[in-house]
Amino acid sequence: MKVEVRVYPKEGVLDPQGKAIAAALGRLGHQAVRDVRAGKVFFIDVAGADAKAAEADARRMAEELLANTVIEGFDVKVVS
Repeated sequence: MKVEVRVYPKEGVLDPQGKAIAAALGRLGHQAVRDVRAGKVFFIDVAGADAKAAEADARRMAEELLANTVIEGFDVKVVS
């Protein structure tokens, strides 16, 4: 079973990487870009066929290691 975990900076947390990307996109002519928040995506292959258990396991992984929950939020989605 495949699970996707997206980790991103929480609102109000400084995101210098996102600001640098937004500025670079503006210099490249993408004037419609107002803001960018940079994050990470993890694609995890989990053994088993229980989607609910896989999602719960991935949430635990995000809380324990993948995200710094003080400054980052995360979403978990079972994709297959």
